[in-house]
Amino acid sequence: MTHSPCLRSVFSMLMLGGLCLMLTDCSRKNPKSLYGSNCGICHHSGDGMPGSVPPLVGRIDKIAATPEGRQYLANVLMNGVSGPIMANGQPYNAEMPPFRYLKDEEVAKILTWLSARGTVKPAPEITAQDIAAARSNRISSGKVADEREALNKTAPIP
Repeated sequence: MTHSPCLRSVFSMLMLGGLCLMLTDCSRKNPKSLYGSNCGICHHSGDGMPGSVPPLVGRIDKIAATPEGRQYLANVLMNGVSGPIMANGQPYNAEMPPFRYLKDEEVAKILTWLSARGTVKPAPEITAQDIAAARSNRISSGKVADEREALNKTAPIP
């Protein structure tokens, strides 16, 4: 049985299209890709921009070292944060939007990937359950800033 060249071309195009969709889905689940397309827009490679956007690398792991720190990080990603902060001794006054459109697992992967890039070993993990808890407890970005201030008094934030 012979198939027409047109039918073979259509079949090849469908297979190629399916492969592209699979690869796109896989890259979306990759924490580095998730970071790049969501956080990297402002925070760049994780080093931030002095005076404008705080660095993440070398800080997330230290913040995530306590349950309260992990809760704070989850609240930042789910509710955003606004107001002045100090990060690595540098002042920042900006507003970070919430990332509620991402799935709990995706946010957890991003934060855990950033944590692993720091110096704390073993790197603290942020779980999807941490993110789900923050998602279910919606608070204002100003309240997240208050949470940061309270946390900073008991476990100084770098």
